[in-house]
Amino acid sequence: MASPAIRRSTPALAVTLLTLTMSLTAQQSAHAAADRVRLGSAADVSRTAWNGPAFTMNGAGAVVPASMNRAIEEIRGGTGSIDVVVLAGSAPTSGSKTPECDTVMSLTGVNSCTTWTLTAAADGNNSQVNTDVRNAEFVYFAGGDQCRYAAWKGTALEDSVESVVAKGGGSGGGSAGHHINSPLVYDACNGSVTTSEALANPYDRYITFTTGMFQWANYGGVINDSHFVTRDRMGRSMAFVARAVKDGLTTGGAAWAVGVEEGGGSLFIDRNGMATEYGKDAYVVLADHQPEQAADRKPLTYSNFKIWRLAPGSTFDFKSRPTCGYYLRSVTNGVPDTNLYNGTPVTTCGSPSGGGLTESEPNDTRDTANDATGLTSPATVSGTMKSTSDRDYFKVTLASGQNASVQCAVPGAYDADLYWLDSSGSTLERSVNNGAGTDESLTFTRTASGAGTYYVDIEAYSGSGSSPYTCTLTKN
Repeated sequence: MASPAIRRSTPALAVTLLTLTMSLTAQQSAHAAADRVRLGSAADVSRTAWNGPAFTMNGAGAVVPASMNRAIEEIRGGTGSIDVVVLAGSAPTSGSKTPECDTVMSLTGVNSCTTWTLTAAADGNNSQVNTDVRNAEFVYFAGGDQCRYAAWKGTALEDSVESVVAKGGGSGGGSAGHHINSPLVYDACNGSVTTSEALANPYDRYITFTTGMFQWANYGGVINDSHFVTRDRMGRSMAFVARAVKDGLTTGGAAWAVGVEEGGGSLFIDRNGMATEYGKDAYVVLADHQPEQAADRKPLTYSNFKIWRLAPGSTFDFKSRPTCGYYLRSVTNGVPDTNLYNGTPVTTCGSPSGGGLTESEPNDTRDTANDATGLTSPATVSGTMKSTSDRDYFKVTLASGQNASVQCAVPGAYDADLYWLDSSGSTLERSVNNGAGTDESLTFTRTASGAGTYYVDIEAYSGSGSSPYTCTLTKN
């Protein structure tokens, strides 16, 4: 028999339990609900072929307009518009409910942008989610928790995202969304690991991986990392790739880490596997031999990681990965070499295969344009904005059906804009991002018959200086 005190508390206890049960039930219901917000047109675009795939790998969760604009242009081939779907594992805690779509809708060539907030693994089989994704041409994974995204492995949503890329669309994301777009995913399902923890024990319980989800062409053997310099994640990426080699998580005895810095860093990758860095630095780290020591509860020892630093505007060929241009750093008993983020390359790769062209004044008009028609792709053109009214012209040619892309790394001394002009000087494409040091990029496809003459026009918008800009011109 219960004591009187217990009997007297029983009704209150029952009410408390009932309230708790109702609260948990409400939380579970809210947790399981998939939320949809669509901006732009209510109808999807219809087209039989697209020109991708194209990918954006961002160091933080936000969309980077310069790289996203290039992805849109690559996918649509300069004509028509695309539909974008943003996948998020949780809703923003403040501000707009659709921050990624707000940015996407400000770009040219976007028909609609739909944000789906999915809070349960089962949401990967939501029919409306999958319909929206399959009808889209680009899927962007928002920042947040990559473990939630990894839970969609094996659901219909995995197949739907893959179908977007297969038809010539694209995929990308920032922070957690960057992580999920590599074939070997650091999923953080047990918690996030720091550099010191990972180097002290590359088998730390916080280091867990998901494999076999998204396998994008030309991007094999890669594990992505984000917020790279600010949060000092070079060391943990070293531990990731060393362990991947030791455990055979990648093929060919090698593993690659791709770390992108936050604050506007974005690595764009085109259909041929050529990557271009935007905004902030990115790093590629290669482990190409077995570690000297990688075991549970023992510090990592690994000699000579190969590291490529990708400054804004620089490129990296993931299809034909370079064997030059890297510097070396090692880890001994869990202690990394100093100066992990800068180094003198052991060997240099020289100029792009097409060569380079530095401006020669006067080149302020089409008639005095520097002639870049003899350069083969990819090639660089460079110069400076010597005054606030300076403009530099470079002459190029395209064959019928040929596509050109121009990516310009602009120094912090000034704001420069980029234009693509026809033979009469009319603007066909432009890139006019605001802010000193903001990179510019554009793409154009010649649809007319025969060859045509065009001009790349770089103009000073605000400020000037002797620091050079560098533009990479690619034709395919």
